[in-house]
Amino acid sequence: MALTATTELDAINIMLGTIGESPINSLDAATGVVDAVTARSILAEVSVQVQEEGWHFNTEYDFDLTPDMDGFIYVPNNTIEVDTSPYSKDYDVAIRGNRLYDRGNKTYVFSKPLKADLTILLEFNEMPQATRHYITIRAARVFQQRVIGSNVLGSFTQADEYQALRAMRRYEARTADYNILTSNYSVMRVIDR
Repeated sequence: MALTATTELDAINIMLGTIGESPINSLDAATGVVDAVTARSILAEVSVQVQEEGWHFNTEYDFDLTPDMDGFIYVPNNTIEVDTSPYSKDYDVAIRGNRLYDRGNKTYVFSKPLKADLTILLEFNEMPQATRHYITIRAARVFQQRVIGSNVLGSFTQADEYQALRAMRRYEARTADYNILTSNYSVMRVIDR
């Protein structure tokens, strides 16, 4: 058996295993099994919660946002956060629906393109393995607590969750190339005078 990164199917089967349920053979089979449907829903919920924090793997830096013919800037559907502050002091934007809103000028209309950092939601299979593992363990704990509610099983998987979070943070630190002098906007502003 060849080792591969955790898939969504693997994650759902791990979650089902925490409550003693049999694994499913495919994601299509998940639609006919109530616990598998619940597991898949909780997996998606936890995935969004984890990605909302904004990690190196799900952040697009220096992204060009261009207004359409009417001056509206539409963001990709999987965008959960837009930050123009490192690039422009002229705009204070917010996502409203699927468009950007200029809070300072109280309008949806923009006269020029913007650069921004975008935090986006990725599908489970598009995330790094360390993140998939953490989301799987956390979702399994939540799933077990909601379906069974056992404190004994919950304490076992909570220890696993902490270990998986540490591994994900280690992965983030290694791959993001953080630097106290250049990764911090406040420090960079002082240095870059």
